Amino acid sequence: MAAIAAGPSIDSVTAFPGVRDVVARTALSLATAVLAPALLFASTFAWLGLSAAVLVALAWMTGAIGWRRARGHPVSGLLLLTLGIMTVRSTFTLATGNAFVYFVQPVFSDACVAAIFLGSLLTQRPLVARLAPDFYPMDEHLAARPGIQLLLRRLTLMWGIVVVVKGSLTLWLLVSLSTVHFVLFKGAAIFGLTLLAAAATITIASLVVRREHRALVAVSSR
Repeated sequence: MAAIAAGPSIDSVTAFPGVRDVVARTALSLATAVLAPALLFASTFAWLGLSAAVLVALAWMTGAIGWRRARGHPVSGLLLLTLGIMTVRSTFTLATGNAFVYFVQPVFSDACVAAIFLGSLLTQRPLVARLAPDFYPMDEHLAARPGIQLLLRRLTLMWGIVVVVKGSLTLWLLVSLSTVHFVLFKGAAIFGLTLLAAAATITIASLVVRREHRALVAVSSR
């Protein structure tokens, strides 16, 4: 009973992954859920048209999730979120055959996603806390630290704002540019914004997690 009251032992405090591991996880998730479908859509759109591009991008996301399930790996929350949004977009686009419908839908999707991010701040577990294991696995003792809980809430707020900016930028580019230029500039701008936000997340999270990990080890060694 005394051991339980004292908290986790040193052996139960797992070492946190290095920055290189986090960057690799983040890069793989972004490449799979953001970059790859965007490149597939743009190239297929140029050669085969809108319907084929929509189906190819959707097939990529479905295949990526099926591949992870077949290999027994946990399915990324980012992949599931992206697939859900893409399925709705694809259904409306194929039903109407209108390219503008496909390109304007992310604006509404971003509004919904931003609302989910910001609305989750009213719950005990904000959205970033649910997505974090895809990028930065932590044991339950480290995840329960007050500093980590505050970090997850602040990152949820930050990403909610990032998604609002992303949707606003998409709408501005859509009404300002031709379809071809929109596809080119939107992909580069959104990927750059996402990459910048991801870099800020990794930097801030690494500093906080290191600090909280040292504090947890100090408590466990007493």
